[in-house]
Amino acid sequence: MKDALGAPQSLLILGGTSEIALHTARKMVAERVRRVVLAGRPSDALDAAADDLRGRGAAVEVVAFDAAEPDTHEKTIDGVFADGDVDVVLLAFGVLGDQEADEQDPVAAAKVAQVNYVGGVSAGLASVKALRRQGHGSLAVISSVAAERARKANFIYGSSKAGLDAFAQGLADKVHGTGVHVMVVRPGFVKTKMTEGMPDGPMATTPDVVADGIIKGLRKGSTTVWVPGQLRYVFSALRHVPRPIFRKLPI
Repeated sequence: MKDALGAPQSLLILGGTSEIALHTARKMVAERVRRVVLAGRPSDALDAAADDLRGRGAAVEVVAFDAAEPDTHEKTIDGVFADGDVDVVLLAFGVLGDQEADEQDPVAAAKVAQVNYVGGVSAGLASVKALRRQGHGSLAVISSVAAERARKANFIYGSSKAGLDAFAQGLADKVHGTGVHVMVVRPGFVKTKMTEGMPDGPMATTPDVVADGIIKGLRKGSTTVWVPGQLRYVFSALRHVPRPIFRKLPI
């Protein structure tokens, strides 16, 4: 339950080793969050993340969760809510894939879609269902600016994020006025382990900056957050570039 000032006190992270999510959790624990649930595939990294947050003063639980297994999502999420209120659910899982390799391997390409889109639909619906039963709370979905327009360099990943983004936007409209808030987060290129070795994209940012955007968006009740904010205007223009020109752009 939120405190007297309306600040969240509990957080569920779906994708418990996400660098963006963990930076967000650290900042929220430094404020008023006291209960954190990290949901992810069992690993040393997940355990280390839990220990780090415990060292910052949070009561941390770790639960097994696999984005690629949607038939398990509702049971897992309901179990977390059964143990206490959850003020914020952060849907933070995703895979980048290998565009060049995946173009030659339809099964591998389908796995990107399975995790990023199918897993997001299942986990998103299960989370909102639990939040509505509870009567309050927010779901923040980490999308990407890649969702705005498919590019030849990453159309497999981009299309999966486009599906997730459209789903989350529609879900936000569906629950408007119910006491449940859904927010879509669209970061640009983020310097993480997942993107290590890749050249920085335009206006590259960091997990820490994205975390600030998420927290600010939650406070304001935003439905869409761009990080950095200037990307909103960049993609507003790119969206309308004629396709013959767009396909030649070095992006």
